Amino acid sequence: MASTSLPFTSVPLQFCSPNKSSSSSSSAIKLCPRRVIVRPVRASVSEKPPVAAPSVAVSEPERKPTKLPLKKIPGNYGLPLVGPMKDRLDYFDGRDEFFKSKIQKYQSTVVRINMPPGPPIAPNPKVVALLDGKSFPVLFDVSKVEKKDVFTGTYMPSLELTGGYRVLSYLDPSEPQHAKLKQLMFFLLKSSSKRVIPEFEACYTELFEQLEKELAEKGKSSFQTANDQAGFNFMARAFFGTDPRDTKLGTDAPSLISKWVLFQLGPVLTLGLPKLAEELLVHTFRLPPALIKKDYQRLYDFFYESSGFVQDEAEKLGISREEACHNLIFTTCFNSFGGMKLFFPNLVKWIGRAGVKLHTELAQEIRSAIRSNGGKVTMAAMEQMPLMKSVVYEGLRIEPPVPLQYGRAKKDILIESHDAVFEVKEGEMLFGFQPFATKDPRIFERAEEFVPDRFMGDGEKLLKHVLWSNGPETENPTLSNKQCAGKDFVVLMSRLLVVELFRRYDSFEMEVGKTPLGASVTVTSLKRASF
Repeated sequence: MASTSLPFTSVPLQFCSPNKSSSSSSSAIKLCPRRVIVRPVRASVSEKPPVAAPSVAVSEPERKPTKLPLKKIPGNYGLPLVGPMKDRLDYFDGRDEFFKSKIQKYQSTVVRINMPPGPPIAPNPKVVALLDGKSFPVLFDVSKVEKKDVFTGTYMPSLELTGGYRVLSYLDPSEPQHAKLKQLMFFLLKSSSKRVIPEFEACYTELFEQLEKELAEKGKSSFQTANDQAGFNFMARAFFGTDPRDTKLGTDAPSLISKWVLFQLGPVLTLGLPKLAEELLVHTFRLPPALIKKDYQRLYDFFYESSGFVQDEAEKLGISREEACHNLIFTTCFNSFGGMKLFFPNLVKWIGRAGVKLHTELAQEIRSAIRSNGGKVTMAAMEQMPLMKSVVYEGLRIEPPVPLQYGRAKKDILIESHDAVFEVKEGEMLFGFQPFATKDPRIFERAEEFVPDRFMGDGEKLLKHVLWSNGPETENPTLSNKQCAGKDFVVLMSRLLVVELFRRYDSFEMEVGKTPLGASVTVTSLKRASF
């Protein structure tokens, strides 16, 4: 439900990491002024009642005196149409390079740019870009920024794609329906907590068996394809107690969802088509929702028939069964499944590249903890796997599953980077590129490297700078903020993936390619567990 995506808590860790980073960030967490409190993942969501709480300013809890100079935000938007078009073309030529070039040109990590898609899909593409780890967290402070209709950025997909409803991800916490729908998502997560571990184990056992079979037959196997099917089956079985293969939906959900997501995110994706064709067909005009109306209806029918107990709860909260169903589709298919589709291959990629030494250490730690807990994967067993937990956090840090964040200034505000203070006017759109925040070299040592033990021992203090969930890892989702309702659930799923991988295999080899949403992983070797 990430970014409200799930598109995924902190836990006490053991052993000291050799990487002792000294953060230069002055950001503070208002609730924990003296020390970071780190809590374990107890289930798919906190057992505490998800009551509304005062919004927490995570950028700066109070306006404090600063010696940083007040500067005008550099950059410009260029001529109408021409400026947005140039920035769009440069962006799609290479996203990271586009942002780096702006930082270098203006010698600032806070700059004015145009963000895709621009006109005619998005008439106003102008944003203030926050490209460092100190300025970025203002996007979480709902007392300063409005999150209404900014989930996908400077444009909003047609409501025909969500049954005519503005679903939870597009609602600002100030809107009454936001608290009701987020409360419903908390209910969904809590009601599924006992099914998560056994269903994940069952579905991903099938995935690994499929990989082994294809490896034996073809010498390689797509993790991507197997993960898509296993991921949706797991979601349906864990959330709703229904195996889609026993319904009319069958095994079609991954392909239906991929098409549906394309119609929403196409304007900001690179699909690999010839550049001119992609510009004209995807980045300039919206794809007609009517083309996937029947596909979406198939998803709706499955969710409506499978989620009766959630719809009953929705009615108690004052939400119609129809609106609840469309929100369940979005939460499960876009946020949760989308997060697994994007993050799991990326996590496997980083672990695979780290090599046999890490694989051996993970296998030893994971198997030892499982043996000491009766031979079963439990929450208690996973609490005894500090390296595994650090690896998951490092995956979320180095390649966060939701890279783009937006918010509109509710009032005139001051934003600090590491080097200066900038004034943003009421109504201006703020944009943050999350990978630049979580790979800020002034916060993280060896920021561009995958450091598996980064968050062990003293490194635990850096978790407040892991920002993948529309909030710091050390904060929790509430009814009054926009942090991912399923934050803990996503962390748990990611941990389970690593656990299942290394309880079965000593090591693996792979080839890595690219997809519009992230890495494409092809497994070329699996070495079965030898101890």
